[in-house]
Amino acid sequence: MERVLVVGANGTTGKQIVDILDRYRNYRPVAMVRRKEQEKQFTDRNIETRLADLEKNVSHTVTEIDKIVFAAGSGGDTSEEKTVAVDQNGAMKLIDLASIAGIKKFVMLSAMGADNPEQNEELQHYLEAKKNADNHLRNSDMAYTIIRPGMLTDDERTGSIKLSKNLNEKGKITRADTAETLVAALHDDTLPNQTVEILNGDTDIEEAVKSVD
Repeated sequence: MERVLVVGANGTTGKQIVDILDRYRNYRPVAMVRRKEQEKQFTDRNIETRLADLEKNVSHTVTEIDKIVFAAGSGGDTSEEKTVAVDQNGAMKLIDLASIAGIKKFVMLSAMGADNPEQNEELQHYLEAKKNADNHLRNSDMAYTIIRPGMLTDDERTGSIKLSKNLNEKGKITRADTAETLVAALHDDTLPNQTVEILNGDTDIEEAVKSVD
């Protein structure tokens, strides 16, 4: 059974990732949360937690961990300072620690448009932070998959997506389908060292992650 650290486990998408992993026989989720009061929702279900703040020391979080899903974000604070601190520097710090710890695979929740931040003035500093973190992961010595969803919605799971290295279109995708795709990418042979974009579509998630154009 592989122990998977879910970074940002208290977030809307992070909680769904933990729920999916908890149903798998071969995965054991470890929920990384920032505040003590966030632990109870997981410990009540016998899910292990790691208390850590990405802006501080997080070296203890990668101990006895096999794989990582990074789904953390700056939350409601979209200031450039906070975005750089969490989405960029926090992610890069954890990537370095994971590399040293010999993590088997690192799955990154990124964002569509991260390759061209300047094309979205409203989200430019956020997308720049994501781009820098993604590049840092690519340059590490770990196996990785970078998932870039379109606009996230809280709609119900569909179980189907559209996936490609470059979709060349804008759109939406549910957090539930995004979470399921991130978990699917944890498999060693799924989307190895690839960066893909996803939107809601007509292809079953398990099928979509097996073939990339």
